[in-house]
Amino acid sequence: MLFDTHAHYDDAWFDADREQLLASMPAHGVGLIVNPGCTVETSETAVRLAERFDFVYAAVGIHPEYSMGAGEAELARIRALSAHPRVRAIGEIGLDYYWEKRSPETTPPRERQKELLRAQLELAREVGLPVIIHDREAHEDCLNIVRDFSDLRGVYHCYSGSLETAKEILALGWYLSFTGVITYGRAKKARRIIEQLPIERIMIETDSPYLTPEPERLQPGRVRNSSLYVHRVAERIAEFKGMTVDEVERITTENGKRFFDIDGAGGA
Repeated sequence: MLFDTHAHYDDAWFDADREQLLASMPAHGVGLIVNPGCTVETSETAVRLAERFDFVYAAVGIHPEYSMGAGEAELARIRALSAHPRVRAIGEIGLDYYWEKRSPETTPPRERQKELLRAQLELAREVGLPVIIHDREAHEDCLNIVRDFSDLRGVYHCYSGSLETAKEILALGWYLSFTGVITYGRAKKARRIIEQLPIERIMIETDSPYLTPEPERLQPGRVRNSSLYVHRVAERIAEFKGMTVDEVERITTENGKRFFDIDGAGGA
């Protein structure tokens, strides 16, 4: 059984076939999915999907890209959503400096992003949930803040940092999660990192509908990603670590269930 620990089925790209696609997952070996929100509205959608499908769980939070519109009222709504029994984490939260040079006029200032990250980490501490961290080109600042919340359980999703930073994250007792990016030809750094990580601290994800793995992304036209392709991530990790695919699928699923406090497939 595969566990896609990060997929955005609240995204509009799934509007045409969301229910049908999700219903097909168990038949394709995908037994568990976590859908993190990025805004209050998508967090609410994530909860509704988790209510609809017994193998889907939700995380709720405000992504750094939306930090300018997030005040006390929005945080209060995230706090209320976090009490739902299908919610298993606060996320997707973090820092994102990628767009500063590309769209400076619409990118939230760094200090505002840091402020919101700290507020949501405090919220996670308050409600006793783990956190899903988004760190894009903000490695030093993100880790500096995370160190102040080392009592929390956390995962860096779609990990893109260095081996040295990975070791620091592991020293906190946290996890690292990898996407279809590791299947790309340029993923040599990811290979070196994964080779040296303990498999017991790795999770797999698609970040659907984004980051479609190879060979699917090489097909003509733009291929939407989904949990149907999470096996590609497991296959590549197995290759990097000299393990069987079955071993990687089993261990990463166990890791995800332990992290999100899920006792079994489709059940809390």
